[in-house]
Amino acid sequence: MPYWRLSGYYFFYFASLGALVPFWGLYLQADGFDALAIGQLMAILSATKIVAPMLWGHVADRTGRRIRLVQVGSLLSLLGFLCVFVAEGFWGMALALLLFSFFWNASLPQMEAITFNHLRARPTGYALVRVWGSVGFVLVVVALGAFVEHGSLEIVPIWVLFLVLGIFAITLVIPDNASTAGDRTSPSLRDLLRRPEVLAFFAACFLMQFSHGIYYAFYSIHLESAGYSSTAVGQLWALGVVAEVIIFLVMHRLLERFGARRVVLWSLGLAVVRWLAIGAFVDILLVQIGAQLLHAATFGTFHAAAIHLVHHLFPGRTQGRGQALYNSLSFGAGGAAGSLIGGVLWAGSGPLVTFGVGALMSALGFYILWRWTRESFGQDA
Repeated sequence: MPYWRLSGYYFFYFASLGALVPFWGLYLQADGFDALAIGQLMAILSATKIVAPMLWGHVADRTGRRIRLVQVGSLLSLLGFLCVFVAEGFWGMALALLLFSFFWNASLPQMEAITFNHLRARPTGYALVRVWGSVGFVLVVVALGAFVEHGSLEIVPIWVLFLVLGIFAITLVIPDNASTAGDRTSPSLRDLLRRPEVLAFFAACFLMQFSHGIYYAFYSIHLESAGYSSTAVGQLWALGVVAEVIIFLVMHRLLERFGARRVVLWSLGLAVVRWLAIGAFVDILLVQIGAQLLHAATFGTFHAAAIHLVHHLFPGRTQGRGQALYNSLSFGAGGAAGSLIGGVLWAGSGPLVTFGVGALMSALGFYILWRWTRESFGQDA
């Protein structure tokens, strides 16, 4: 298995996310955009996940040429991001982010399928590859936070550009794996999506990422409004991802011992606690440290368990579209809805209500998954 080359992709991809998520909202704010506009622009980064992964997944499942599609998407995302440097006004920035994020988001689900195919009989080892994405995120958040503290937010798009270039470069050395395009023994995607437990699972994923859409768009702004420095903001983001790194290292043991369904339920329950702590106690540093440590659960264990389930629920030639559906419905539709509605709530009702709605969505996701899936759901995964 090409461990380091696969890990390199995750490193650069999530390092670019580490430059975008904590600092892009601040960059937009410094560029003169208000809270509603920031919510709308940040939502574009999530909204393109609704369409792009499904398009790439459909082609990949039909052709089996996943790595070539990843390479094309990575190159086009690089070219798209260059438009940010010449964009003017809201619509110019919106178009630039649309072009960039469409192709940036299209490739990741296919890399997930490629990684699981390389893992073959050891799918629980996914977290040991994915952990390097978290390492990249941490390093960039800490380093860029220090640069922003002593410099200007104008450096943020330059960092993103070089990291996106790194994504494209690493895709050129990743080998493809056995094609599943000709596998006719797999169930149809339509039949899989008729299963109530699969629909309940995707609903829970949507609601979890809805709550994260609020967090990603407004957590940095929330902290800065409460008096935290840019360095402190970066350190709190990094702390959350360090916790994520640690949980990834033992994730295979958690899945083997407790099963994916139970891990996902725990993650949703802890998300309720996290969003309430962020919304109500932003002035208490120790509470914020505890809330960021819970990122290990709300993202780390949730994502690793969820994507593990997707790999087993969508076998063979449904793989690419299964991973694409997970990304589209959760990070795409859920994240976009969270950013958009979060922007409206933030402008009208403030942070406490906004993060309270995030907590409510996580609680609803917990109930749906608990109510409409059986204890045995995912145990064979």
